[in-house]
Amino acid sequence: MRSHEIDYWIHGEEMQFVEIELDPSETVIAEPGSFLMMDESIEMHTIFGDGSGNEGQGVLGKLMGAGKRILTGEKLFMTSFTNQGYDKARVSFASPYPGKIITIDLTAFDHKIICQKDAFLCAAKGVSVGIEFSKKLGRGFFGGEGFIMQKLEGDGMAFLHAGGYIHERTLKAGEHLRVDTGCLVALTQDVDYDITFVGGIKNTLFGGEGVFFASLIGPGKVWVQSLPFSRLADRLVAHSGGYNRKGEGSVLGGLGNILDGDGW
Repeated sequence: MRSHEIDYWIHGEEMQFVEIELDPSETVIAEPGSFLMMDESIEMHTIFGDGSGNEGQGVLGKLMGAGKRILTGEKLFMTSFTNQGYDKARVSFASPYPGKIITIDLTAFDHKIICQKDAFLCAAKGVSVGIEFSKKLGRGFFGGEGFIMQKLEGDGMAFLHAGGYIHERTLKAGEHLRVDTGCLVALTQDVDYDITFVGGIKNTLFGGEGVFFASLIGPGKVWVQSLPFSRLADRLVAHSGGYNRKGEGSVLGGLGNILDGDGW
C-alpha cells in the first residue's frame, strides 16, 4: 500500500472530531483550520499540492496539484501532521459545523470517491484530493456543485464531514433515487449522476424545494446529509436579529416590529 495505515476513533455526537493514531514516521493530511489537538511528538507542516505526495518534486507538478484545490474552492495549501517520535502518537481534527464524520476506506470503493467540494476533512498520506469535472451540461449548470466536485483517490482512509444526520444508501443496478441537490454528500464512481427537473408550475414556483433534483441511478453507494450547511446558513440569516424583537411570537410578528419602529 502506498498510503499510510492509520488507526482512528470518532468522538462526540453532533459536534464530532476524529482522533488519529500515527506510528513513527506516519503522516496524515488535513484541511487548514480543522486541527484540534496533537501529542508533542507530532510536527505540523504546510504543504503545497494535492496532499498525495505523488505530484512530483518539480514546481509545475506542485502548481498543478494546488491548482486543483483552487478550482474546487478550497485553500491553496494543505497541512500535514507527522509523528517524529519513537512511540505511537495521536492527532485530532474537528468538524467545522454540526453534523457527522464519514469514514471512507478507498480500497473498498475501487480507490475513488466523488464528493461535494467542502466535504473533505482529513486522510492518510497518499490519498489524492483532486477535482472531478461533470461531463453533462445540465448537471454542471444546475447540479448545485457546478461542473466541479472533489474526488478522493488512493488506497488509504479518508474522512468526510457533512451536516445533520448522514444516511448511507446502497443502490441496486437500475435503482433510481432523487435527492435535493444540496443534500448529496458523496457517491461511488459507478453511480450515474445527473439532474432532473422537478416538474409542474406550482412545484417550481411555490414548492420551496428548488427547481431540480439530483438523479442517482445504481449500482453504487451514495451518502446523503439531512442538513446542508447552505440550508442552515439561510435559516440563520432569515432569523438573525429577530429573537429580541417585540413582535416575536405575536400575531403581527414582523409587521409589529415595523409599526413600532424596530423593523427598519
